[in-house]
Amino acid sequence: MGRVMGLDVGSRTVGVAVSDLLGWTAQGVEIIRINEDEKEFGIARMKELVAQFQPTGFVLGLPKNMNNTSGPRVDAARAYGDLLTETFGLPIDFQDERLTTVEAERMLVEEADASRKKRKQVIDKLAAALILQNYLDRKGPLVK
Repeated sequence: MGRVMGLDVGSRTVGVAVSDLLGWTAQGVEIIRINEDEKEFGIARMKELVAQFQPTGFVLGLPKNMNNTSGPRVDAARAYGDLLTETFGLPIDFQDERLTTVEAERMLVEEADASRKKRKQVIDKLAAALILQNYLDRKGPLVK
């Protein structure tokens, strides 16, 4: 039993979410700035978050194409997963995220005060929460 950390990995940011201790709900935490070109993946901040939340594993969004094929972003997500495994030794799982960003944007547009700039600041965090929530809903609670 324990928390699961959900990640929405992009080329410039990683949205971070965590589950509650029972694995029922996901909560957005923050957005970590990264730079793939300079091989800066936000691992120092990730170490702080892992120490704070003590997850038992990670769930990464897998950004497949709408026709279910894999592209370069899928390879990047898997590479980030490999980096997390090397760094933390925790299990990694992947969750299809094809419509997650669209769903997150729709949710924020429905919020009357969500300006475009404000939406951009929270979209990756909300997408991470949706990825994790979809995973939790699919897997069921972590209670044994």
